[in-house]
Amino acid sequence: MNETSPAPAVQAPVPRKTPAAAGGGTPRPATGQRIAELLQRQGVLAVLLTVVIVASFVYPTFGTLDNARGVTVQAAFPAVVALGMTMVIITGGIDLSVGSVFALGGVLAAWASQWGFLAALFVPLVVCGAIGLLNGLLVARAGMAPFIVTLATLLGARGLLLAITDEGATTYLVPKDSAFAELGQGSVWGFGYPILIALVLFGIGGLILQRTSFGQTLFAVGGSNDAAMLMGLPVARTKILVYTLSGLLAGFAGALNAARLTSGVTIVGVGMELDAISAVVIGGTLLIGGAGSISGTLWGVLLLAVIQNLINQIGSLNSSYQSVVSGGFLIVVVVAQRYLARSRRTT
Repeated sequence: MNETSPAPAVQAPVPRKTPAAAGGGTPRPATGQRIAELLQRQGVLAVLLTVVIVASFVYPTFGTLDNARGVTVQAAFPAVVALGMTMVIITGGIDLSVGSVFALGGVLAAWASQWGFLAALFVPLVVCGAIGLLNGLLVARAGMAPFIVTLATLLGARGLLLAITDEGATTYLVPKDSAFAELGQGSVWGFGYPILIALVLFGIGGLILQRTSFGQTLFAVGGSNDAAMLMGLPVARTKILVYTLSGLLAGFAGALNAARLTSGVTIVGVGMELDAISAVVIGGTLLIGGAGSISGTLWGVLLLAVIQNLINQIGSLNSSYQSVVSGGFLIVVVVAQRYLARSRRTT
C-alpha cells in the first residue's frame, strides 16, 4: 500500500524548463514540490507515529498489546466504510448515506442470520449494494448533486431500518453458536477477524487504485470530469460502480459489526459518514477530488481511533472532546492542504 497520489489533472503544474529538460532528459520536480507532495501523502503517518510514541511514554497502559488490539478492532469497522468513501471522494463526489447504510446492514445481517452464514452476508450486501447503485444512477445518469442524492438515501435507509425494527423496539439477535458470530468474534494470534478483513480490503483497494485502469479513471474523473469525457473514459459507469462499492462496503462493515455484537443495533452509525469523511481528508485525499490514497485513509482512521482511546485514558475528559480534537485536526489538515497546493503551483 505504498501508492502515490496522482496530481489532479486540473491542478497539474506547467513543467518548467530545467537544465535536465533542456538536455532532453525527464524534468525532475523542484525540491519544494517534492516536499509538499511527501507531506500531503505521509504527513498524517508522521503525526500518528508522534502521537503514539508520546502517549506510550505518558500513559503506560496505552502502549500495551491489549490496548493496541482494542484500538485496531474499534477502528476496523469505520475503516471499511472510509475505504469506499475514499474512492467516492477521489471522483469528486460525496456519500452521506454510509452511516445509515452501516446500521441497516447490521440489522439485516442479524435478522437474516437465523437462516445461516450465507444469508447473513447475502441479504445486507444485496440491499446496501442496491442503495449504492441507486446513488450512482442518480448522480451519474440523472446528473443530480451527490450531496442531495446521498442525503435522501441517508434518510431513506434510516427510515427502512426503523420500519424493520418497529421503531427500534425489535432487536434481532445473532445465534451465538453460528459461524456468522465467529466472523466478528474470532481471532488469529489475538488479532480479531475484523482487523484482518479490513487489512485485506485495504490491500485490494490499494491495488485497484494504483494498478488498474479503473483506479486511474477515478483520478481522471476527479481531476476533471469534462476532460475525462473528452478522453473517452467511461465516466458514468465509473461513478455508478464507485457509489455501488461504497454502499457494499458500508453494508459489509455493518454486518461485521452485528457479528461482533451478536445483534442488530439500531442506534449505531449516527454521524459515521462525517467520521469517514474526516478520516479520508485527514489522510490527504482532496475534497475536490483527483488526488488521494488508500494508505492515507488507513492512517487517518487510526489517528482518530488513537485520539478517542487517549481521551478514554485521560479519564477526566468525556468522549465529546474526541469530536473537538478531530474537528481541530480536520481544520489544520484542510488549511495545510491549501497551503501545500499553493506551494506546488508556485514551485
